[in-house]
Amino acid sequence: MGYEVDFFDDRPSTNAWVKAAIRINKKLIQTYIKRYFDEVMKTVSSKKYDVVFLISGQSLSFSEDMIAHIKEFQPRAKFVLYQWDSQTNFPYIKRVQHFFDKCYSFDRKDTEETPTLNFLPLFYSRVYEELGAKNKKDFKNDFCFIGTAHPKKYKFINMMSEQLKAVYPKQFIYFFFPSPIVYFYRKVMNKELRGAKYSEFHFEPLTGQKMNDVYETSRCVLDSAQAGQFGLTIRVLEALGAKKKLITTNKDIVNYDFYRPENIYVYEGHIDLDNVFFKEEYKEVDKEIYEKYSLRSWLKKIVEG
Repeated sequence: MGYEVDFFDDRPSTNAWVKAAIRINKKLIQTYIKRYFDEVMKTVSSKKYDVVFLISGQSLSFSEDMIAHIKEFQPRAKFVLYQWDSQTNFPYIKRVQHFFDKCYSFDRKDTEETPTLNFLPLFYSRVYEELGAKNKKDFKNDFCFIGTAHPKKYKFINMMSEQLKAVYPKQFIYFFFPSPIVYFYRKVMNKELRGAKYSEFHFEPLTGQKMNDVYETSRCVLDSAQAGQFGLTIRVLEALGAKKKLITTNKDIVNYDFYRPENIYVYEGHIDLDNVFFKEEYKEVDKEIYEKYSLRSWLKKIVEG
């Protein structure tokens, strides 16, 4: 889009143990975070930015003082925040919103409860747009699920998998945890995972190409929002971009302009095989609505909105 960009991860490392520590209690590695932040500031303090854009989920390791420090060195920049996790799951984010000129969230419920938040769903990237353009009809998988094994998500994906076996026997399921320590922590703390086996999970994310291959060869995408989350996951938007059918536990999806009963089935504990979803082929979404959820449109809103 013509911008010169500096990118910094919001974590000091993508090491599995570091990611786990940030999610459990970032004070465990506060010295490490501070050292990383000081390195970031060497670049930030030497430049004058037009926009400082923070994309925030539960991985955000910077303290309020650190964000204030960035703002001190960039007094003329427009500060923009985008939240892709709900405030229920990450309440800390409420304490940093006042640093930003514009705040967006993917969660409609959060925007209704917090007047300073603007509603902006997630997006699909060009990769999924290209998959949608192929309009592939020869499927290796009846459905796929690729995602983090949050307790409620793990429960509902397994329920759907079992109930769909009669009509969708060819299933690809990839449950991910950022590290073994998160798996053991969840297994102890969450009843949904008490009976789960270590062998069911993966501790490395799928590579981009492998993930693209799975999407391309799948008829349908399964999705389940994690507990406390109202906004649509990135998987929903990727399914839209790739023009794939979708089964999701998120009831709010019926309020979106791209919802079509032929394309999207809302799962509420059982599968109704007489539903139009299982009887009709994928129905194209209007071009204007489809393009509205592209990464290009999302970025334009963030930078110019």
